[in-house]
Amino acid sequence: MSFTVVIPARYASSRLPGKPLADIAGKPMIQHVCERAAESRADRVVVATDDDRIRTACEGFGAEVVMTSPNHASGTDRLEEVARVLGFGPDHRVVNVQGDEPLIPPELINQVADNLEFYPEAAIATLCERIHDPEHVFNPNVVKVVFDHRGIAHYFSRAPIPWARDQWREGTPLTGLDTALPDNIGYFRHIGIYGYRASVLAEFVSWAPAPTEVTESLEQLRALYNGARIHVDVAAVNPPGGVDTDADLHRVRGWLEKRNSENG
Repeated sequence: MSFTVVIPARYASSRLPGKPLADIAGKPMIQHVCERAAESRADRVVVATDDDRIRTACEGFGAEVVMTSPNHASGTDRLEEVARVLGFGPDHRVVNVQGDEPLIPPELINQVADNLEFYPEAAIATLCERIHDPEHVFNPNVVKVVFDHRGIAHYFSRAPIPWARDQWREGTPLTGLDTALPDNIGYFRHIGIYGYRASVLAEFVSWAPAPTEVTESLEQLRALYNGARIHVDVAAVNPPGGVDTDADLHRVRGWLEKRNSENG
């Protein structure tokens, strides 16, 4: 089955304005993202933007662009507009790759697309990685996920889930109690790459924000609240970090410039 990668790209950013156009090793960041996506098995790679500067840059290196509304509340709304404009059928698979992931491994794109095919009961597919550091379990900026033996998500949370009642008893381990993670269960960090069936995108934009979503500030909880199943798989390769800050940008620039130098 074919699938399409859609890359939402906004010019506005509170920390890095114009981030998709930031130069990395002689190319705008969005070009690196498109090139990684093109290395996957996707039949089509589309940039979704509401900014003419991004459109011009993308068309300059040959990318397909769909102009979308500037009023979308989230990237999922932007994806739904692309799916609707391009006339995707209800079972067409759409993989959302963020425009600030210039190092994203193509294997991860293929993995979420494949899992939508392997698990027909799932409307959405995403990835996670094992947490080994107890501080990450208790860090609210690290989103945790719990799932069943088939990988179907039970819940996503900023809280430390599952809670090791007998080991931690009262309070948090970081206040001086036992900081070791329990041996009998794994803790997993959610990785923000998603594959969707086009049909769930159409439903998603009609749903009101869920109480759990508003409380945790996690959009995927809207899908769970409305009965859509999300498949979670452990990432096949370690995902590098995206670009959220100026320090991230310098790190990625250094990595790519070093790689290009080594390759001649």
